[in-house]
Amino acid sequence: MTGQPQAGASTAPAWIEAQQIEAQQRDGRDPLSAFASGFATDGAVHLNGNSLGPPRAGLAGELERVVHGQWAPHQVHGWFKDGWLDLPRTVGDKLAAVLGAAPGQVVVAGETTSTTLFNALVAACRLREDRPVLLIEAASFPTDLYIAGSVARLLGRRVVTASAEDFDSFLRENGAQVAAAVAAPVDFRTGERRGIGPTTALCHAAGAIAVWDLSHATGVLPVDLDAHAVDLAVGCGYKYLGGGPGAPAFLYVPFRLQQAVDFPLSGWHGHARPFAMAPAFEPDSGIGRGRTGTPPLLSLVALGHALDPLLEVGVHALYSRSQDLSEFFLECLERSRPDVLEQLVSPRDPDRRGGHLALRLPDAERIEEALAARGVLVDSRPPDLIRFAFAPLYVTHEQVRRAVHELGDVVKEAR
Repeated sequence: MTGQPQAGASTAPAWIEAQQIEAQQRDGRDPLSAFASGFATDGAVHLNGNSLGPPRAGLAGELERVVHGQWAPHQVHGWFKDGWLDLPRTVGDKLAAVLGAAPGQVVVAGETTSTTLFNALVAACRLREDRPVLLIEAASFPTDLYIAGSVARLLGRRVVTASAEDFDSFLRENGAQVAAAVAAPVDFRTGERRGIGPTTALCHAAGAIAVWDLSHATGVLPVDLDAHAVDLAVGCGYKYLGGGPGAPAFLYVPFRLQQAVDFPLSGWHGHARPFAMAPAFEPDSGIGRGRTGTPPLLSLVALGHALDPLLEVGVHALYSRSQDLSEFFLECLERSRPDVLEQLVSPRDPDRRGGHLALRLPDAERIEEALAARGVLVDSRPPDLIRFAFAPLYVTHEQVRRAVHELGDVVKEAR
């Protein structure tokens, strides 16, 4: 492909055809493109990394199998006969493979991400009772900031919010005060990455507990929790995992900390002998102590079903595919709308970002709505960011090309 239109110029039909051919060729060369047909997209281009993508086409059949093949005939006995009680652990073990963790260190207790993060942060602070500071990045997802503030008030600690650069400096210079440090490997606005290994090593050098929110990384980015000696981690079951609306969150606790963590939410399913109905709480000796109440069966089934193709492909191939899609998006912008590409706020280097790109465009919310009317689903973030998320299994190069074309038209109309 040669030549480049002037900034803001209309794309010629020949140029559109050339982009279509290139997109089709790229999809034809990549065997992962075949997975897109296994998702119920209803013809839309799903680049919205906000809460969820399309379900797998077979989800309804899987839920029907559980409802009519287990729930209806077995009713209450399904908890034991069909393994429902074990789903927080069995789905957790599936997730462990995506997270770079050995089995037995991840549980999907059935809670929200907010509740799970609260549980993890209180437990982290309890592991360092003599330290007054809870450190968190200022650009963290709002819920993380809110929960950190609540935990600090509850435990009489002090929250320090720091920029990305000051976060590391604070650990080096004042690390002896830090009980726990909360970070995310992907900035939810810009997609910029923070290295899990180096940051965790900084925490450990200071004697602090490293807590990671993996919500914008899991399923699209290798996080290698065991290799990086992460202390605690949480993440949501939707976004790149595709578990569906309100899919439950997960909790990672390595073997070395499982008998030491003291979670504030000590529900009966986290008891060592839950059906003994004992009056005093005796925590499970392993990852089960992270459980709380009765698990949400159908949500766990949906999440487990969503994880199967991710496990089949493997996280490194997923990451490579997502990088390729995002790079193609930028190439298409560069060749057709370089004026729009100039508004990129994400790192240009693919190794320095996660699975999404962000552009700074005036009237971002209206542009999001206009794209949705054209069948391209993205999401905006105040005041002027639009994010494009490249889920590797249901997004194709042809869809990326279409999204860039529609974006160019919408931006042109807005001017």
